[in-house]
Amino acid sequence: MSEPFILCDGLVKIYKIAGLEQVALRELNLSIEKGEVMAIVGASGSGKTTLMNILGGLDRPSAGRVRVDGQDLLRMTDSQLNRYRREKVGFVWQQSTRNLIPYLNAVDNVMLPMTVAGMARHKRKRAEDLLGLVGLDRRRRHQLSELSGGEQQRVAIAVALANHPPLLLADEPTGEVDTVTAQLIYDTFRHLTREMGITTVIVSHDPGISRQVDRVVAIRDGMLASETLRQTRTASVNGDQALDANGQPPAPGDHGLAHDTFEELVVLDRAGRVHVPPEYLEQLHIRGRARLEITADGILIRPVEQKPVAAEADAQTVVAGEKKIGGLRTLLGKFTQKQDS
Repeated sequence: MSEPFILCDGLVKIYKIAGLEQVALRELNLSIEKGEVMAIVGASGSGKTTLMNILGGLDRPSAGRVRVDGQDLLRMTDSQLNRYRREKVGFVWQQSTRNLIPYLNAVDNVMLPMTVAGMARHKRKRAEDLLGLVGLDRRRRHQLSELSGGEQQRVAIAVALANHPPLLLADEPTGEVDTVTAQLIYDTFRHLTREMGITTVIVSHDPGISRQVDRVVAIRDGMLASETLRQTRTASVNGDQALDANGQPPAPGDHGLAHDTFEELVVLDRAGRVHVPPEYLEQLHIRGRARLEITADGILIRPVEQKPVAAEADAQTVVAGEKKIGGLRTLLGKFTQKQDS
């Protein structure tokens, strides 16, 4: 079996801040196949940006293994990592000012990475071709101030692909645009993946991103928590149900409508640990401990009846108070006997 395009095995990242250690990634395991358009989601501080920085060669892991396109990033020297960033990875950032040079027009922005890389021949043609792929062929000579936010972001995508990288990393690429423009940007990612055979990884807070990519992985507390898969099925034109129970497409000659279904799966690590969604725990009042039962269908998690924390604390306080009163009574009795004698 061939190795996936991206392989993270037991990935650990620890930062030291003011003398204290902060764990950003905890033995994270992840594989991404070549040609995927996938997304990484998670709350602030969950570790998703740290993972993207490691995949992009901007940061090094503390332990574990990370391979991209057959290259071991952990074993690379600084010069090899610089070359990896320049040749293997394209970056698209949320802020357009980080992607583009404001005093250059669109085509000159796209040519700049090729000039830095020493590509002298055909760079203008490639830049114009890339702008055509992102739908900006007629805007290639416009200044950035003449382009909308969505158009600037599409120029940034063309810039990221200038040096033929096989991996495209996008950090919140739709964070500063409206819904319509965001849809156009997602469509551009999918189109480029099909046309150029690249692998695209998007880091996002967008709750609706599962409808835009092939797969979504959620990170919680530095570990992979869940994975959402999108499957396209065909429904009858005359109804809204799939033609068969297995979601098979219609037979030749039949006419159907495609619709997407989504399935979220929790991810178990090698030690058998699993992240149960917090809303499930809250709904079932599961805190601290739970019962596991093996059933015919799998493993069942049941809540455990627990004593209220406040009542338990009050009971302990009463017992402690009674002990103190008993001790005072003993001392008072001894003092009274001494006085009488």
